[in-house]
Amino acid sequence: MKINLVSSALLASALFLSACAEVVGPEQPAPAEVIKPTKATSQLEKLPAPSAPIYVAVYEFPDLTGQNKPNSDFAEYSRAVTQGGDAILVDVLEEAGNRKWFKLVERRGVNNVLRERQLIMATRQQFSGENAEPLPAMSFAGVLLEGGVIAYDSNITTGGVGARYLGIGANTEFRIDQVTVNLRAVSVQSGEILSSVTTTKTIYSTALQGSVFKFVGTNELLELEAGVTENEPAQFALREAIEVAVYALILEGAENNVWRFRSATAQNRLIAQFEAAQKKAGPLPVSATPS
Repeated sequence: MKINLVSSALLASALFLSACAEVVGPEQPAPAEVIKPTKATSQLEKLPAPSAPIYVAVYEFPDLTGQNKPNSDFAEYSRAVTQGGDAILVDVLEEAGNRKWFKLVERRGVNNVLRERQLIMATRQQFSGENAEPLPAMSFAGVLLEGGVIAYDSNITTGGVGARYLGIGANTEFRIDQVTVNLRAVSVQSGEILSSVTTTKTIYSTALQGSVFKFVGTNELLELEAGVTENEPAQFALREAIEVAVYALILEGAENNVWRFRSATAQNRLIAQFEAAQKKAGPLPVSATPS
């Protein structure tokens, strides 16, 4: 029985693409999960305890770049950076020193807190009249954390490599973006900037593609293509940059006697290690530059 070459080519292409789909794409949607720690998370969590916890407030941590998602094919209207930077910063602050460094007070949703307190007092007065027991005073912050995402640079470096032999080839491409954040601690009493740091995180995107280009007959052409693209999530890169910013802010503040570690020995050791790491670009996964 003679098999038509075109039918064979179509069958081969279908099997090839089906196999690629099974390799590249997940069989089932991934379940929801807690965000995995970054490379900087453990360093932040392992910080020794402070002499006393610091009461801090975060009103906002805005995207100051105005940068849209990079796209070489058409105009994107989605932002390149998440607009929830303050939520990430609050989450990161809680991690510092295994929840021993900062006491956070709510400020982004403070109006909701005040309305709830008014509702409680109104209910108490309804049942107890003027003898209603007042609510305890709200905690206030001694330090405000200000700053934001100050830069998002796309396509800092692009490139790739490829090869083809007898119609069979593969190529890979890459792109490097960079996100930069600034974080500063401000004294509520005096308005003085106690410490300020700027950190950057590199974002990598890669694409791998394979293809087959063959003449299977005089007027019959077989062409197969498959590929996969991997992009590092920008929100994870931003979180890592914020984690290192908090880490650097703590150490810079300790060096300037703004606050102290409970152990002076641990404080001196960490400051020395951090300064040495900055000079030789390691071992921190992102760079932090005191400003």
